[in-house]
Amino acid sequence: MPCQSRGDSYVIEAIMESPYINSLPTLFEGLKMTLLITIAGLFLGFILGGLVGLGKLSKNKLIQGICTVYVEVVRGTPILAQVLFIYYGLTEDLIGLSINALTAAIIAITINAAAYIAEIVRGAVYSIERGQREAGRSLGLTEKQTMRYIIWPQAFKRMIPPLGNQFVISLKDTSLFSVIAVHEVLYMGKQYYNVTYEIFETLVMVCILYLIITIPTSIILRRLERKLDV
Repeated sequence: MPCQSRGDSYVIEAIMESPYINSLPTLFEGLKMTLLITIAGLFLGFILGGLVGLGKLSKNKLIQGICTVYVEVVRGTPILAQVLFIYYGLTEDLIGLSINALTAAIIAITINAAAYIAEIVRGAVYSIERGQREAGRSLGLTEKQTMRYIIWPQAFKRMIPPLGNQFVISLKDTSLFSVIAVHEVLYMGKQYYNVTYEIFETLVMVCILYLIITIPTSIILRRLERKLDV
């Protein structure tokens, strides 16, 4: 038994001294920042995207046109270019104000995600059968009441799977913000292996941390889809 105990302690010590494990405290700091940017950006992006999506459904041609241009411009340009434009070009050259990298990253995620969420909203609303609207009107509901009580609840259920996919996409997009020195998980990984030269081990742990977030999210979404029968 004593020999076995000493053997177990050697194994534990070897694990704790592993370059994979040693990088975790630094990477966890970056992971906190990654999740903060993703959650804050998607929360704001859902609000903005919902408004833009409804704007694209508007009968007002001006509002519809503005929302359409916004979606096409944002979806047609890479998020890396967007965050550089916000951080360097927009704030310093046009406004004359300086914002920190974290704020620029959250704004970039918000603007980018909102464009895709707007299309998710528009597509979900359009997917509801026309008969649902006619049924609402026949019950004496106004167009706004029909949207609020009949169309929107059904459309929201259909938005859940693509919104979950957008969460995963935005989470991975945060890795691009290392170019403006946002201390997200990949940036912290670079800082760590620049000192330790444990490049392979550090990048393996970075990938594992991303998978720890994305795989459970995908599993939860699949279960939710089955539960809601989407």
